[in-house]
Amino acid sequence: MPTERVSVSSRVTNGVKYGVMALALSTLGQTALAAERLYIFTENYPPYNASESGKGFAHSEDDITGICTDMVKAMLARVDYDYVMKMRDWSYAYDWVQDRESHGLFCTARTDQREDQFQWVGPLASIKWTLFAAPDSDITLDSLEDARDLRIAGYKGDVMSGYLVDQGFNVIMGVSGDVNARRLTLGQADLWVTDGLVGPLVAEEEHGITGLKPVLVFRETPMYLAFSTNTDPAIVADLQQALDEARKAGEIEKIVARYE
Repeated sequence: MPTERVSVSSRVTNGVKYGVMALALSTLGQTALAAERLYIFTENYPPYNASESGKGFAHSEDDITGICTDMVKAMLARVDYDYVMKMRDWSYAYDWVQDRESHGLFCTARTDQREDQFQWVGPLASIKWTLFAAPDSDITLDSLEDARDLRIAGYKGDVMSGYLVDQGFNVIMGVSGDVNARRLTLGQADLWVTDGLVGPLVAEEEHGITGLKPVLVFRETPMYLAFSTNTDPAIVADLQQALDEARKAGEIEKIVARYE
């Protein structure tokens, strides 16, 4: 009988041990799975990123399109990561993504000031930093310095607006860039800083304004999918390889052609 009691006790003890181990392994597995889910944000910035509804937000990748968006989707289709894609105001998304594991943001201009703030996958597309004037404006610029005394419409978190602020220009900041074409026509600003493709498109779609005058292109910057520095570098490397493969296969070129 003593031997039998020891045997039963051993079986119970071992069962508890195995149960604890199984629970631990299950928890680790769930943690690893959670870590492999990517949370990717963008803004309404057509034609690079746009919501299918025309609104400035979206909750699913199915509701988001655009040049950069399609490039990111082509990249993600080549890797085995679950992901969530959402559209939010740029300043909110920019702040939210930083320091959060497996969080990314596109299309993000890669500049010297931002270099150490993110891990980079790209390039995706390039933006042309353009100063637009109202259709009836007689403003002409030979250099950026010629705009020193003018009021320039921009928005919070935008790399072009931030650059001009740092250089001491008079930038009228908003939460988003959607209203800036209207500011031009109302005389609330003399110029609007935005991408060369984005400006005319947003002006017409949001306000029915056509004929904006591009008076100066003063810089061009490549845009990337930017991940927080807390993201596993192996994930960033996997995505970079996937983008390179998509580009070699001609997928990226076909995406650009669809929007020309």
